[in-house]
Amino acid sequence: MEQKKLYKSRENRMICGVCGGIAEYFNIDPTLIRLGGALLACMSCGTGLLVYFIAAVIIPEQP
Repeated sequence: MEQKKLYKSRENRMICGVCGGIAEYFNIDPTLIRLGGALLACMSCGTGLLVYFIAAVIIPEQP
């Protein structure tokens, strides 16, 4: 069985491709991940944005 790896998406990207990559990893619609990320960013007083940009630095590009 092939092991799944998390990558930033090249096709489903709006800013850095983090939400698209997470959606491809879990095989769900990227819009749901983006809405969840937007809610997290608003509800956490900006901590969600910090987490997003840290993920953008840490998660590698799709080969």
